[in-house]
Amino acid sequence: MNFSMIRYILGWVLVFEGGFLLLPSITSVIYNEKEGTVYLAVAAISVALGFLLTHIKKPDIKNIFAKEGFAVVSLSWVLLSMVGAVPMYLTGEIPSYVNALFETISGFTTTGSSILSDVEVLSKTTSFWRLFTHWVGGMGFLVFIMAILPLAGGSTMHLMKAESPGPQVGKFVPRAKKTALILYEIYIFITVLETITLIIVGLKPFDALTLTFATVGTGGFGLLNSSIASYSMAVQIVITLFMIISSINFSVYYLFLIRKPKEALKFEEMINYLAMVFIAAGLITANLVHGGFYNHVGKAFQQAIFQVASVTSTTGFCTTDFNTWPSFSKTILFLLMFVGACAGSTGGGFKVSRLAIFVKNIKCDILSVIHPRSVIKVRYNGKQITDKMLYKILCYLAIYVMVIIVSVLLVSIDGKDMETNISAVMATFNNIGPGFGQVGASSNFDSYGVFAKFVLMFDMLIGRLELYPILIIFLPEIWMIRKKNK
Repeated sequence: MNFSMIRYILGWVLVFEGGFLLLPSITSVIYNEKEGTVYLAVAAISVALGFLLTHIKKPDIKNIFAKEGFAVVSLSWVLLSMVGAVPMYLTGEIPSYVNALFETISGFTTTGSSILSDVEVLSKTTSFWRLFTHWVGGMGFLVFIMAILPLAGGSTMHLMKAESPGPQVGKFVPRAKKTALILYEIYIFITVLETITLIIVGLKPFDALTLTFATVGTGGFGLLNSSIASYSMAVQIVITLFMIISSINFSVYYLFLIRKPKEALKFEEMINYLAMVFIAAGLITANLVHGGFYNHVGKAFQQAIFQVASVTSTTGFCTTDFNTWPSFSKTILFLLMFVGACAGSTGGGFKVSRLAIFVKNIKCDILSVIHPRSVIKVRYNGKQITDKMLYKILCYLAIYVMVIIVSVLLVSIDGKDMETNISAVMATFNNIGPGFGQVGASSNFDSYGVFAKFVLMFDMLIGRLELYPILIIFLPEIWMIRKKNK
């Protein structure tokens, strides 16, 4: 293990986090709030420690290999969260450091699960930082660093593979640094577009910007206790649209960028995702109207598609307490928790592409029984899926289910009902936010004990980083010191 390179990158993580902490400090100046001094102090300490780690000694071996990539991504996210929680705790707005850490991990992993019962009492300074963590974590903190700093040449692709969501990560262009830069250019463009649109439909600039952070990062933290329910219909429609936009594979937008619209519109994962969203919304609409929850089909569909988009994109915004909906509608939303968004987006979950490939593989296996001599291959997005990729998806599914089972077992020690425990694990592991039962849209996660909160924090991290980066750091083999080449 190249410890000096890990130390070097973690140093830069602290430097950049210190830089980001200056933004809430500036917010405090604008709104004349005293909390900004705490953020400024933490920012200064973070930058100082970061420069110390980067300048103690330059790494002798500057390449980042696979195990360094996974290790540094996992450690970076833990360090990022631990430091990011400090100002929330020191300002006294979240009196418990464990709760502050839960809130910060939920922010950076774009989960949106909260321990706060009243977010409206928070200062503008802390509200800005809380929602800004969604934007930072949405695309990936190390992807941002890669776009700015030339860390270690082409081998930085290991960092992108470890941090980016999806079955596999490819480069748009030959250099990983250029790929990271393109991703952030698209990300910033969507952010600016939504912010301007929300201002046009009536939101104040602060509200528009911070809600955009939570939407584009598919996070779900809000400024009001009612989440999005208190905003106008126009605001809700805009947020619905951008939740869907943010949960589509960014490769689609790159194809538009390089003027290949036909290829973009034929992107199979996007088609599958949009079909899933609108079919689910249609079924829920019919169920709500039939059950007498809404008399107007248009209103029922608007509420249904908002909640469906929120769950599939793993954003976690709410415009109503869907915990009171009919069982059929709640079951659809619960099943959508498993699927999540597209690979290569800011959304979480199992991913549409994995599920589609898994279903296609089942179909091929059934056909092989009927036609034993034929060679049937799985194809997705116009490409043949190798046996190795199919094996990886099956392994991922196995680990995915095992983590859920173990997590549910551990959090059940708190004594809550099964619906609450299962949905709490699903909501955190898939980075969705609210669940059902005692962690529903009108509730929060504060009723869980410290041990259960740490289990759920672990689920947030392992879910956001797609299992392997977190699991790999527990293997003793990866911590062996890498020797210099003679």
